[in-house]
Parts: sequence; structure tokens; C-alpha cells
Amino acid sequence: MKRKASMSHDEAIVRELRENPKFAEEYLKAALEDADEPKALLVALRHLADAKGGVAQVAKKAGIERESLYRALSAKGNPRLSTLVAVTKAVGMRLTVEPAG
Repeated sequence: MKRKASMSHDEAIVRELRENPKFAEEYLKAALEDADEPKALLVALRHLADAKGGVAQVAKKAGIERESLYRALSAKGNPRLSTLVAVTKAVGMRLTVEPAG
């Protein structure tokens, strides 16, 4: 009996982000709100980039060198605000600010 191939959690997230714009919006919002884990935003942006054609395509659209974007969105990344704004714009989103609580 043949087993159905399973997909990783990351692959499932990327597929949902690609297929469901509302999920993408909520996913990014949740990552921004996770003050205990600021790296969550980098993971969310990596997933969004993968869903929007890959990091290389998003880097080109954002006007950022591919290697720089990979580095900025890595686990040890520390991107500039300008990079975050450019990437979110390239994936069809924008960063916003609202009152806390």
C-alpha cells in the first residue's frame, strides 16, 4: 500500500499563505504582536516570501540583493526597518502601528 507523501509544517504554512490572503494578513499580524519572540517576524516574512515566488523574486521586487535578504531573514538576521518595509511591500503587505491594548 502506497502512503500519501506528507509535507512539512513550513510547506503547509507557505501553501496556506499562497492560497489565502486573509490568513497571510493574520499570520503577519500575529508575528508582529509576538513581543516575546521578535524573530517570529523574520520567520513570517521568510514564509511570505516563499509564498510569493521565493526570496530571490521578492528581493528583486524590493530592490534588495538576494544574499542580503537571505541574511536579513535568517535566524540570526537583524534587518533594518527600511528592509522590513521594502519586503512587506514586495509581498503585498505593509507595516502599520496602532495603539497598544
